Amino acid sequence: MKKVVIYSDGACSGNPGVGGWGAILMYNGHKKECAGYDKMTTNNRMELFGVIMALKNLKEPCEVEIYTDSAYVANAFNQNWIEQWQAAGWKTASKSEVKNQDLWKTLLSLMERHKITFFKVKGHADNEFNNRCDELAREQIVICKKNQSID
Repeated sequence: MKKVVIYSDGACSGNPGVGGWGAILMYNGHKKECAGYDKMTTNNRMELFGVIMALKNLKEPCEVEIYTDSAYVANAFNQNWIEQWQAAGWKTASKSEVKNQDLWKTLLSLMERHKITFFKVKGHADNEFNNRCDELAREQIVICKKNQSID
């Protein structure tokens, strides 16, 4: 299995508001950046979307390390929230509906063919790849706002 490292980040101008995501995929010395935006979204949706879109770039099953500054994303897997939500019929411990179920289910489906480990990194610190993902996400917000002003 190929070993791939993914860094991902999401950002939102207003929450909800215009959002962007950015991701970097690294394999065997190669690096690929991808990014996108949504006109009306939340920060957590953009965090999830970055991971989803990065995984969609993988053409075959891989061993993947995913680095994110989102506790929401990392803890869902590292603290078994996702398993608890599924066992409870997509309800939280407080019995409310899990938010972003559509994206969680998409992510779970994409993860099936890979061996994935999530790592939480400190945001806005000294990690060049996390910082670059943040930059990509914020650039997308600017692009979206410019496009909206043209419409």
